Amino acid sequence: MTRRLRPKHQRLVLLAAALVALGGASALALTTLGDQATYFYAPSDVLAHAPEAGRAIRLGGLVERGSVEKAGTLTRFRVTDNAHEVAVAYTGIVPDLFREGQGVITEGRFAPGGVFVADTVLAKHDEKYMPPEVAGSLHKVGRVG
Repeated sequence: MTRRLRPKHQRLVLLAAALVALGGASALALTTLGDQATYFYAPSDVLAHAPEAGRAIRLGGLVERGSVEKAGTLTRFRVTDNAHEVAVAYTGIVPDLFREGQGVITEGRFAPGGVFVADTVLAKHDEKYMPPEVAGSLHKVGRVG
């Protein structure tokens, strides 16, 4: 003869199983994310702790004045946090709001020569906005735009 659990005990067993499953999913997600959980870098961060070549990261700061060079769809510029600069190369059409002296976040990888090759360029969307990561990195080095 099999013994059935009371409805109250069935709910407790189900709740315990759900918590175990949620804990397992959380552990798997954290393990999978690993170092990718904090993948935003400012130029000072890159010089202090350079990410390995080929690793996808976000690089943000201000577009350094006088650094933008365009040749067809290739755009070269430097991203600065007013303490250090990083050279960036991007092939494609830059956003309409992309300008020297403005906040920018680029997504891509470092090439073996040390140039950041961007896959995506994100520019600010109005006069008062600066991406939170960029504003935080500028305040961290004590230099605001």
